[in-house]
Amino acid sequence: MDIVSFFVNLLKDPRSAIAAWILALGPVWVYTPLFLVVFCETGLVFTPFLPGDSLLFAAGVFCADGGGLNIVATLAVFVTAAVLGNTSNYWIGRAFGRAIIDSGKVRSLTPERIDKVHGFFEKWGALAIVITRFFPFIRTFAPFIAGTSKMGFARFTVFNAIGGILWVGVFVSLGYFFGGIPFVQDHFEWIIIAIVVVSFIPTAAGLIKARLASRPVKDR
Repeated sequence: MDIVSFFVNLLKDPRSAIAAWILALGPVWVYTPLFLVVFCETGLVFTPFLPGDSLLFAAGVFCADGGGLNIVATLAVFVTAAVLGNTSNYWIGRAFGRAIIDSGKVRSLTPERIDKVHGFFEKWGALAIVITRFFPFIRTFAPFIAGTSKMGFARFTVFNAIGGILWVGVFVSLGYFFGGIPFVQDHFEWIIIAIVVVSFIPTAAGLIKARLASRPVKDR
């Protein structure tokens, strides 16, 4: 039950979680849980629920003067975690992807989500690796599907690095430059909820569209 409470609190208020890590682990080891959360969210198909956008934003807030995190170290740790996470997911998909999908044991790998990711690749090619970075849940499955479909690793790596740098840079910078605004500080939990909701809108819309498209057309 404690682990469930931990994840619920992390999703609800990543700022408090980071503050607790800074106090408990100090200015060096605090980067370990930050790395692990982003790595697992992007690198393991069964943990897409972990906070990505909101955690990056909250960490950016702590990178401001006196916040406890160093902006350069934070960017480096998050980019490394994002790139290595996607790389891990790619190789899992390449080695075991078809077996995992066919087994049906990973409930987060729904047919709708798989179809959505395939749609991204059909439309954008390798650039989908960059685009899906900004779509919760979908960004977890994109490298897995890229590996399953045997995308060339060199090509994947280039777009993986570009996507990781852009994703981390955007959300950490938003927290760094705007997190200190009194309105944001006073309504931080609502800001986090807004980030999550806005991030999920394209993903949810795409999944609904994919589900509707998969339904058989009834004869009138």
